[in-house]
Amino acid sequence: MNEQTTVIIPLDTPITRGEQTIATITVRKPAAGELRGCSLMDLMRMDVTALHVVLPRITTPTLTTQDVSKLDPADMTQLATAVSNFLLPKAAKGEEYQTESKTPSPTLQ
Repeated sequence: MNEQTTVIIPLDTPITRGEQTIATITVRKPAAGELRGCSLMDLMRMDVTALHVVLPRITTPTLTTQDVSKLDPADMTQLATAVSNFLLPKAAKGEEYQTESKTPSPTLQ
């Protein structure tokens, strides 16, 4: 099964920047360097402060910290869920992954 690396989030409350209206946000799976300065546990707990750091690094169009501050709570929850799901290992998501086949060790008698 291919791992999903982006999620498109339709916003309940679009963001307005001047004359631009943003109705959907694409969130991509962060690389380790994009998580610098954040605790993985804080991101898993959907900590808003940690999301203020990470979301501008992994969203298209790029959200500013001011945009993140103005998000509707329902939209913040959707974005936070996408980020935390990217951090889960395949086994926690119920996805199968390849493992080396091991020959059973002989039993001692």
